[in-house]
Amino acid sequence: MIEVCRVDQLPPGEAVRVDTVDPPIAVFHTDDGELYAVDDTCTHQDASLADGWLEGCTVECPLHASCFDLRTGQPSGPPATRPIRTYPVVVEDGVIRVAYSEVAC
Repeated sequence: MIEVCRVDQLPPGEAVRVDTVDPPIAVFHTDDGELYAVDDTCTHQDASLADGWLEGCTVECPLHASCFDLRTGQPSGPPATRPIRTYPVVVEDGVIRVAYSEVAC
């Protein structure tokens, strides 16, 4: 498990990039209070999804507007055609942790 940050340090509607792992991951806190972790790099081109726009359970890449479902990692349409990996997130004692492994969900 990778410790990311305290829940109160990641406001709803925001994301944080975790670059202590390779590939980096992004953790998103939706306006509904859900937490999701995905590969941070867009599968279309090298751009950080943590820098993208979050709407509901979807993140839009800041480079070419590819959108990904944070629950499944699936792109909603071009230019990205390949999904991003997703990772389980748990909160323990107010701390966000990601079950990171080389083989993800």
